[in-house]
Amino acid sequence: MRCRDAKLWLAVQRDGDLAPAKAVQLQEHLEQCSTCRAYSQRLRSMDVLLVAGASPVYTSISTERIMQAVRQRQQITQQLEDLRTRQRSRLSRLHIVGPSLAGIILFTIGSIPLLLLAITIVQPDLVVKMLMPLGDVAEVLIVLVQSLQTGLVLVTRDNWLLVGIAFVLVLMMGMWLHLMRYPQEA
Repeated sequence: MRCRDAKLWLAVQRDGDLAPAKAVQLQEHLEQCSTCRAYSQRLRSMDVLLVAGASPVYTSISTERIMQAVRQRQQITQQLEDLRTRQRSRLSRLHIVGPSLAGIILFTIGSIPLLLLAITIVQPDLVVKMLMPLGDVAEVLIVLVQSLQTGLVLVTRDNWLLVGIAFVLVLMMGMWLHLMRYPQEA
């Protein structure tokens, strides 16, 4: 076998298309010829370098999918910005209405004792007539407090029930805090 044929057969063997009979002849030639053996070793070392240096090619991601993801992110960002704008407008309206509403409520609550004092001075019989129905309300409140006290005694006797109620309250507060947090970008 000539060295030129051996080099051609090495290329064919690399591709995996060499017949078994020719592979045996090639092996015999490589055992006898040091030049072709060195050439074969260089080919193998180049194959190793090419396989090790090959980087993976990502063909499953198309430009259309990337553009779709960019558009989706832009939509989400726009929605978040709309939410922030609405929240700011609500807060600005609350800042305008809130102090005046608080002032009206405080004035009303503060003026009730003065109004009762004025009525007491002018018409004491009217105050007595107004407070008479409150006696029935007071009795109802006493009954409610007593039943609540009985329930509290049951709850405090069984520590597991108290722990369960406390856990439910903490869980509800956590959910409320989670719902009230400021919206974040995705």
